[in-house]
Amino acid sequence: MYKVGLKPRSRAVFRCYKLGLSFGMLAPMEPSSRASFDPAGAGALLGGVTLAAIGAGALIGWAAGSVGLGILGGAFVGVPAGVFAVYRRYRNAF
Repeated sequence: MYKVGLKPRSRAVFRCYKLGLSFGMLAPMEPSSRASFDPAGAGALLGGVTLAAIGAGALIGWAAGSVGLGILGGAFVGVPAGVFAVYRRYRNAF
C-alpha cells in the first residue's frame, strides 16, 4: 500500500513566492510614479459636489422664500466648488 509521509507544520512552506523572473511570461511590476486619473471618478466627484451645493442652495432659498433663486445660487457656487474638488483630488495625476 502506498503511503505519503506527512511533514510537520514547522516545515510546511509555500514555494510559489520563489518562482522569480524565470517563471515565464510576466515581468515584475514596478510601482507607479504618479497617481492615475480616473475620468469617471472625476465626473462623479464634480457632479456630486455640484448637486450637493444646489441642494444646499435650495434649502437656503426655501428658508429665505425663493427656492428658484436658491437653486440658481447653489449652481453658481457649486460648479466652481466641484471643479476645485476635482483639482484637489487629481492634482498629482498629471
